[in-house]
Amino acid sequence: MKTKILSIIAILAMSFAVNAQIDRSKMPKPGPAPKVKLGKAEKFKLKNGLTVIMVENHKLPRASASLTIDNYPRLEGDKAGVTSMMGSLLGRGTANISKDDFNEKIDFLGANVSFSSGGASASSLIKYFPEILGLMADGVKNSVFSQEEFDKEVKVTLDNIKSGEKSVTGAARRVERVLTYGKNHPFGEFISKESVNNITLEDVKKEYNTYYRPNNAYLIIIGDINPKKTKKMVKKLFGDWNKGTIPSYTMPEVKNVETTEINFINMPNAVQSEIAVINTVDLTLGDDDYFAALLANQILGGGGTARLFQNLREDKAYTYGSYSSISQNRYVGRFSATASVRNMVTDSSVVELMKEINTIRYKKVTEKELKDAKEQYIGSFVINAQRPASAATYALEKEIYNLPDNFYETYLAKINAVTIDDLQNAAIKYFRGDKARIVITGKAIDVLKNLEKNPNYNIKYFDKYGNSTEKPEMSLPIPAGLTASKVIDNYVAAIGGKEKVDAVKTMMFVYKATIQGNELELTRKIMGPNKESNVITFGGQVFQKQVFNGETGYAVQQGRKQDLAGEELENAKAKMLPFEDMAYKKGKLDRIESIDGENVYIIKYKDVEIFYSVKTGLKLKSTRTVKGPQGEVKVPSDYSDYKEVNGILIPHKFDQGMGRFTLNFELKEVKINEGVTEKDFE
Repeated sequence: MKTKILSIIAILAMSFAVNAQIDRSKMPKPGPAPKVKLGKAEKFKLKNGLTVIMVENHKLPRASASLTIDNYPRLEGDKAGVTSMMGSLLGRGTANISKDDFNEKIDFLGANVSFSSGGASASSLIKYFPEILGLMADGVKNSVFSQEEFDKEVKVTLDNIKSGEKSVTGAARRVERVLTYGKNHPFGEFISKESVNNITLEDVKKEYNTYYRPNNAYLIIIGDINPKKTKKMVKKLFGDWNKGTIPSYTMPEVKNVETTEINFINMPNAVQSEIAVINTVDLTLGDDDYFAALLANQILGGGGTARLFQNLREDKAYTYGSYSSISQNRYVGRFSATASVRNMVTDSSVVELMKEINTIRYKKVTEKELKDAKEQYIGSFVINAQRPASAATYALEKEIYNLPDNFYETYLAKINAVTIDDLQNAAIKYFRGDKARIVITGKAIDVLKNLEKNPNYNIKYFDKYGNSTEKPEMSLPIPAGLTASKVIDNYVAAIGGKEKVDAVKTMMFVYKATIQGNELELTRKIMGPNKESNVITFGGQVFQKQVFNGETGYAVQQGRKQDLAGEELENAKAKMLPFEDMAYKKGKLDRIESIDGENVYIIKYKDVEIFYSVKTGLKLKSTRTVKGPQGEVKVPSDYSDYKEVNGILIPHKFDQGMGRFTLNFELKEVKINEGVTEKDFE
């Protein structure tokens, strides 16, 4: 023990001696860029044009293969989606093996094989790799496309389009691409219900036979391989893959707007605004100012320590995160600065985003900011370079971008060589605060009034598919004499009538949803007057439970029990169950809006807005305002698929907003006047 203490004292003394010799008042000079040893890649080319890149790595007895088909992007037009559909159907059986046998063999060998419109991939233990690579090659060369599988894929695609129709984020991303590139550009077109219905099985086969060819393809093989044997195996498996004539395509020119403008997309169901400041860039990997552009973006919006995040989240609390990105591309790249913000701060967020973009353009960054950004990139590059896959990736990029042989060997030196002036020049060139689109997807009635007060930007309006439109109506006039109470009376009549509603004493609902493959179940039991029990189970275990007996209640979450109190208790007492809508008679009929082409009455009651269809009288939506870490947040609930149960129309689909995610509940069981007892509320 004494020896150990003496050793610690000796080490401590040595540290004092070393510190005494260092002048801490001077910034130490940066050392040379660390030298990174990249794995050696071996390359050869087959007669059909397929380029093969191999990288040996004997750390694990595994191997993987990745096929990249590097065709030019092209416009699919009225058959948009045919390429992705072809990719989805690849590997569902070949001329030599059925779909089921193919999948069974992959599973039996504990391997992975997948296909896409842009290539394929496979991985396994090295002893199974020849067989797995053979299966992948068979899928690449000999895939068959059946009418049955095609019809299934069409249905899945149409269902996905339908489920995303009300997605504010989905609409935002779609319109951002349309406005940035144009609908007649490969990067701007999108898959629609109409384009999917235009696609035939013959179109898919033609796509495969025309474009899925080795001419512009690269096969990367990494792992515990013998290059000589692997080369022989590749020639045998892929040598008979016939090359074809790939049709040429001239990509339309993309231009930025002449003056920065706001492009507004009205989504009446939006509970927050999606903001994206966007301009296209002519930036390609290997350009002289490529590294300066990367570092400028890192400082502006590259993470939690960057300027956008620090301003809009840490300082202003407008959002959970704000970031920027700059993407290089051989055809046309893009710069964007984004944030998802509360409706009420949309206009202020635009001001702050533009302020940060223009500041980095016209005011030099500090030495510390540049140093920190370089360290982040250097650290990331050094870690990535140690991975076997990186050597193959770098070799592929050298081929695709025609980079010099020493490009990655000098990567770190190029980053270290960037100066403050270089960075500012790149920011001025690529972050076009003067010629950008400020694309805002949000709820017009909540955000437009304040946006219009900004004199710096003209506002243009678009629908959720990128079509130019007129300024949206803020609200419709409320008919004389119409009140919240009368709207609720219409709702009662719509779901079955007062007599049937009054006859309901208890109700039980069992809803189910899926989160990342795990089932979530919500069991809700209601008894009049005003008793309620909600139990959420996740993965077969009770995750949360809340009970209210009409006077008192409690909540249990992950084993911790807490009594209802304060505002939460008062809200429970005010519900007027079994039909909480009865309480909304005391609310205010605030306005009439058009949502997705349907006019709705909107009642305000306490912290909730409730939406009822003018046409049908049914409840379509409710939005509750809750206080979160970043201020007030609106939590939406959507109701649809009404079906009759014991004479009462009940919504069988219930979508619950959860921050940036939505839980899609389906009603699996419902009982009226049975299945509920007083014990459920103890």
